[in-house]
Amino acid sequence: MSLPATSALRSVPSHFRTFPLLNSNSSKLNSLILMSLPEKRSSFSRNLNLTRSITKAPRNYASVTRPNLTVRASSETPSPGSDAKLITIISAVTITLAVANRVLYKLALVPMKKYPFFLAQFTTFGYVVIYFSILFIRYRAGIVTNEMLGLPKSRFAAIGILEALGVASGMASAAMLPGPAIPILNQTFLVWQLAFSTVLLGRRYSVNQLAGCLLVAVGVVVAVASGSDTGQMLSEIELMWPGVMIASAAFQAGASIIKEFIFIDAAKRLDGKSLDIFVVNSFGSGFQALFVLLLLPVLSNLKGIPFSELPSYLKCGAACFLKIGADTSGCEGAPLLPLLYIATNMLFNISVLNLLKVSSAVVASLAIILSVPISIYILSLPLPYLPDGASLSPFFLFGSLILMLGLVLYNIGQAVIEGSKRD
Repeated sequence: MSLPATSALRSVPSHFRTFPLLNSNSSKLNSLILMSLPEKRSSFSRNLNLTRSITKAPRNYASVTRPNLTVRASSETPSPGSDAKLITIISAVTITLAVANRVLYKLALVPMKKYPFFLAQFTTFGYVVIYFSILFIRYRAGIVTNEMLGLPKSRFAAIGILEALGVASGMASAAMLPGPAIPILNQTFLVWQLAFSTVLLGRRYSVNQLAGCLLVAVGVVVAVASGSDTGQMLSEIELMWPGVMIASAAFQAGASIIKEFIFIDAAKRLDGKSLDIFVVNSFGSGFQALFVLLLLPVLSNLKGIPFSELPSYLKCGAACFLKIGADTSGCEGAPLLPLLYIATNMLFNISVLNLLKVSSAVVASLAIILSVPISIYILSLPLPYLPDGASLSPFFLFGSLILMLGLVLYNIGQAVIEGSKRD
C-alpha cells in the first residue's frame, strides 16, 4: 500500500489493461478502481432481454421481429460530442483530485511530522477494515470463492512485508522532505517496476518505453542534484532522506510485481478463472499491518527512537492525532488534515475508475501525468501549515521537465502496444 496517493493503479496487474502507476502515494485503495468492473465479459449476456413471444417495443426502441423472437435495440446512442464532453469533465475532476491528493499527503504529515509511523499504522489498519469488509460482501455474493481464499498465503506475506517497508519508509522520508521533491522522487516507481518485471517476469519493453524510463531516471537525478548548492530546495536536507524515498518506491514496485505473479499463477490454479483483486489486497493489507507493527522497532531507528520508548511514542502519536492532552504543540491541523487526505484518496480512485470506463488507460495515465507539475508548483507556494513554501531552482525545473517527457514517452509506447494488441 502506498499511502501517498497517486499511483492509483499500482496494485493492478498488467492483464487488467491499465497503466503503470505514476506516483507511489496510494496503493491500498488504488484497486478500488476495479471494484465495479465485471469479472467476465460474458456476464453481460445474461442480462439481454430475449423473449419467446412477439411483443410490442416501446416508442423509443427500434424492433426487429422474427417468428417467436424479438430483439430490441435502443435508438438513443450517445453522440461523439457528448462523449468528448464527458471525458473532458471527468479528466478535469481526476486531475484536480490527483493534485489535491498529492498536496494533502504532504499536509497530512505536517501535524504528524514527529509521528509518521503512528500515521502509517493508523491508515494501514483502516484500510484492512475497509478491504476485508468488501471481501466479505463479495464472498457472500459468490464473487469470491473458497478456492480463491485457499491460495497459498506465503506470497501475500511477501507483499505485506514489502508494502510495510514502503509505507513506513515513505512516510518517514516525506515528513522530512520539501513538498515539491516528493512527486519527483515517487516517479522512480516506474524505473523500479520496469527493472523488476524484466528480471523476475522476463518481460520485454519497447524502445519508447525504455527511453521514457531512462528519461525519468535522468530527470530525478537532475532535480535532486539541484539541491546540492547552498540555498537550494534540498540543500539543508540529509542525503539519506531522498534515498529513503527512492527505496520506498522500490519496495512498492517489488510488491506490485509479486501481485502480478500471483494473478498469473492463480489463473493456472483456478482453471483459467480470474482471481478477485480484493483477495490479494485484503490479505496483502492484513500482512502489511502485521509487519508494520513488527518492523516498528527497526524502522523507528531511522528517527532515533529506542525500542523501550515505542509505547510512549505511539501513545503520544495518538494524543497528537486526536489533539488530546496538554502537550500538543506542533500538532495543529490534526486530525482534519490526515482525514482529508484519506477521503481525497478514496475520491481520487473512484474518479480514475470513471475515467477508465468512459475513455482509456492512456487518457487516465496522461491525466495523472499532468497532475505532477501542477502539484510541484502548488507545493512550492506558501500553504496553510506550510507558510514558508520552497524555492524551485532552474535545475529542479529542468529535471522536472525531463521527467515529464519521459513519462509521456513511456505512455506513448504503452499506447502503441495496446493498439497493436487490439489490431
